[in-house]
Amino acid sequence: MSKRSMDSMPLSDWRPECRIIPYPMVNRVGKIRDVAAKLLDKPTEKSASHYRTVVTEAIVASLAKIGLSENAIDEEVGCFWQAVEHETRGHAYGWHGDPDGGAA
Repeated sequence: MSKRSMDSMPLSDWRPECRIIPYPMVNRVGKIRDVAAKLLDKPTEKSASHYRTVVTEAIVASLAKIGLSENAIDEEVGCFWQAVEHETRGHAYGWHGDPDGGAA
């Protein structure tokens, strides 16, 4: 669009392009730890599987609501579940993250 046509365009017709950049799911440490702890507390694989489905649907719905593309949503969900898996392995082997990040 030329400078001249932009100057004559009414402000109400201006529609700039925008790109949505959500806070990465993999960096939502509190959510990851919470989901991992709840997942480990599930008594059966069936209940754990159901919980995974519920969490995934909630994440997908919230990311879709803000307008993220399907590919971006899939990537965010995948990274989130990798982080949860990493967290659950840590609990299984007996380490617990220090909330202050320091060594004991």
